[in-house]
Amino acid sequence: MYSAIENLDDAHRLFDEIPSKNVVCWTSLISAYVNNGKPNKALKLFRQMQMENVEPDQVTVTVALSACADLGALDMGGWIHAYVCHYQGIEADLCLNNALINMYAKCGDIRKARRLFDGAKQKDVTTWTSMIIGHALHGQTEEALELFAKMEEGNKHRKRNRNNGDQRNKLVLPNQVTFIGVLMACSHAGLVEEGKHYMKSMKENYGLTPQISHYGCMVDLLCRAGLLEEAYGFIMDMPIQPTAVVWRTLLSACSLHGNIELAANIRHLLHELEPSHTGDDVTMSNTYAAAGLWNHKLTVRDQMMQWRTPGCSSIEVGSSVHEFVAADNNHPLRRDIYAILECMNRNIKASGYMPDIS
Repeated sequence: MYSAIENLDDAHRLFDEIPSKNVVCWTSLISAYVNNGKPNKALKLFRQMQMENVEPDQVTVTVALSACADLGALDMGGWIHAYVCHYQGIEADLCLNNALINMYAKCGDIRKARRLFDGAKQKDVTTWTSMIIGHALHGQTEEALELFAKMEEGNKHRKRNRNNGDQRNKLVLPNQVTFIGVLMACSHAGLVEEGKHYMKSMKENYGLTPQISHYGCMVDLLCRAGLLEEAYGFIMDMPIQPTAVVWRTLLSACSLHGNIELAANIRHLLHELEPSHTGDDVTMSNTYAAAGLWNHKLTVRDQMMQWRTPGCSSIEVGSSVHEFVAADNNHPLRRDIYAILECMNRNIKASGYMPDIS
């Protein structure tokens, strides 16, 4: 309940008050942190659970794999997979297999994800969708679209069997998330006409209503193809209100292609939607700089410095994920980190590297 209302402090407090914690208690808290966007904390709890000799079950490891997927923690995800394979108390069901495929796909090991997919005896729409999105994320457009075609062909085969009286083969119809993967694949390869076809098929063949994420994929597709004016017209004709992310996609494309006038108009719209978001000012500043409009650039940078908030990056080392912000002085190994950076700087300069500051 506390997790559902995003009150993690009280959820954790209540957990700490439980005198004898079983696997359900631990799984509930781990899941709470995953569901509220704190996968790093979730994995720390997962490790703490094992140190206290509480054996995880199928649900626990499925949730932990979801945290690994969110963080890109491949080493930890691989360790959990090995644990599942060797521990007799956990049976790899459909949900767990789907979590493994999703984890490997999102953490960069697309080959292992595909091996698990191909070896799965049972597949549902989540299985197919995870693999399609995995190929799309890795820029493997041909593989993603071939897999989607195979999914559709399998449904045609199942329909024929059902017409012949065989009720065992259930249809595995694509859902809205599946089409996000398909449109992403088209976007990465610049397949504009194919993307329009799938967007149309989504509505006409499957009765699915496109959401803002699908429209965002189409905008990204048009932008990657350099069709900025068409992308702008597409956004204006959308039946739902465009979000800041949709406009931001077009702003980035305008910066890439040097369309200053359209970029300035979009930045004005974004200021009305999210006035405190400094990333748009960075993009606009770079757009002016690329065009040699240095006075405009300085004006934007001065405005940006009044709003700036630090970004955050993370890296997995061993089984831990470390997070950093710019000019971070809080990490216990900061002296060693900065010493290594200094050494790297000296080495690359000695090798003749000259930074491109244009």
